[in-house]
Amino acid sequence: MIIAVDGPSGSGKSSTARGVADRLGLRFLDTGATYRAVTWSAIEHGLDLDDTAAVAQRARELRLELSTDPLNQFVIADGTDVTAAIREPRISERVSKIATNLDVRKELIRRQREIIDEAQPSGGIVVEGRDIATVVATDAELKVLLTADQEARLARRGAELAVGSVTAEQLRDQIVRRDADDSTVADFQVASDGAVTIDSTDLSLEEVIDVISRLAKEASPRSHDS
Repeated sequence: MIIAVDGPSGSGKSSTARGVADRLGLRFLDTGATYRAVTWSAIEHGLDLDDTAAVAQRARELRLELSTDPLNQFVIADGTDVTAAIREPRISERVSKIATNLDVRKELIRRQREIIDEAQPSGGIVVEGRDIATVVATDAELKVLLTADQEARLARRGAELAVGSVTAEQLRDQIVRRDADDSTVADFQVASDGAVTIDSTDLSLEEVIDVISRLAKEASPRSHDS
């Protein structure tokens, strides 16, 4: 099965989706990592991120390998392990330039769908991002919009980062400005048709994983067959 988890920055999508994948024995795909990898590559090649055609060409040429093991995540771009590098503030500050490039989105959505198809024989995959339910995997058996209020999202993103690695202004930029930019090309603020909205503001990570895992078991094709 396919479980789609969408939502704004800092809502807990990645931690939740990894946890659900681990619990249910599914693969895991962090689609945001693909955009971050292209951002890293474009910067490494000295590209002007406003040159949409050059950046899109870089996205098409990039050799990208992503782990779908929820317990062993890595990202390799053109032979370089960029797992840590793509989480650096310099990438977070610029990734929206890449994510709002429509030609880059077209290429990365194609790659994301390939990864999803490859995961089906192993039982399925939990995919998280901005437009999974609405664009990438519209046929997902379970669609979740994971939300949280802004202060909770700021606190969670801050807790994920090394102490002192970003200022309060940079943190707010990662959450508020990126959501505003990304909302111009992906509708992740309102639940898509058939999606379940979960407000995680007052829920622990384990509680959110519990809810989605229960919903997944109810939505599983195998449970319907039986």
